[in-house]
Amino acid sequence: MLESKNPPARSFLAAFGRFSPAQPLRTLLRTTGKRFNPARVETLSSVAGPAVRACLARGEGAPEMLACIRRENRRGTQPTIVLGGYVPDAGEQVYLVRGFLARQGSIYFVDYPRTDFNSALLAAQLNDLVAEINAREASPPVVLAVSFGAGVVLDWLRRTRLSGSSAPHLGGLILISPVCSSLDIVAPGETKPTTLLGRALKPMLDAPETENAAAVEKARAIFARMFEAGAQNKTALATLLTRHELNELRAGVQATIAGVTPAGAMARVRAMQAMACPSTYLTPELLPLSDAPALILYAEKEGAVLSDRAPGRHVLEKSCASFFPRGLCRMISNPHGSPIQHASLIFHASNFLPVFGRFYRSLKKHKALVSI
Repeated sequence: MLESKNPPARSFLAAFGRFSPAQPLRTLLRTTGKRFNPARVETLSSVAGPAVRACLARGEGAPEMLACIRRENRRGTQPTIVLGGYVPDAGEQVYLVRGFLARQGSIYFVDYPRTDFNSALLAAQLNDLVAEINAREASPPVVLAVSFGAGVVLDWLRRTRLSGSSAPHLGGLILISPVCSSLDIVAPGETKPTTLLGRALKPMLDAPETENAAAVEKARAIFARMFEAGAQNKTALATLLTRHELNELRAGVQATIAGVTPAGAMARVRAMQAMACPSTYLTPELLPLSDAPALILYAEKEGAVLSDRAPGRHVLEKSCASFFPRGLCRMISNPHGSPIQHASLIFHASNFLPVFGRFYRSLKKHKALVSI
């Protein structure tokens, strides 16, 4: 993401910084692994689950509002469910950490519908998906969610608790740069947001029931420009991606950005606006959200996206143990290069991967998250 006070290209390219001398070796190992053990991804049917059927029967959604859930089958024992941000889709969101996740076990990618969005129906899909994974896999799944997707996960766990149901049986949670509600993007009463993303979304947040095509197109252009600003720096990207990978990643990201319709974009904004700030969770009826090991990661430079007064971040950092008794909230930084920005899983994958590795090893060894 970008700092609002700088031109998009300059700010985004600053995210590259300096790279480890080991990076070319990582690229070689990753591409060799893809060649000899290619991903085989299948789309799952999401309508058959009991939670989804009940949701549809109550009239809380329609089949066309269902997310697309894809599975990459792997032999490892620790499956992972991935939810991306506002854009792109889940696969592109974890493009450079997908190989690590595949070595742990099967990956389930949750891609939001491009023409609509329904929080209640998505929560039902997640309940059905977790139940299915627990029935067929060796271990309960880890949920890895990024930015807006982390807010979706918090909202799902809140809804489950409000319904009186027990918390989903999870192996763990990793929430990266959570956007817990629209208040994290645009502070109440803020007439001119300090971030570029905040200024792009504010017209949609101010009139969520109106399909503001001009505002959607402006936001679409900003997301596309942010990606292309980095993609045009071929020298920097050569240390991270091969030409084929760059073309594949660009095609996926741009297809999502272009494919989300104005109605779908507005539905995502309304869902973000309807999310309750975690400060409202602080009641015995809702907490804890889960007793699974949980890792909440904020980047050292969140200011390009999150408001300085982001209430979700404040309460999660202050009261992480109330939400997740086996949880840890920490800031992730890059001491040897450019600061890590919001949800920077592509350009700072090498900073995230060691943390992910320690988290998954702690799950296998049943160790507490004293530090990561």
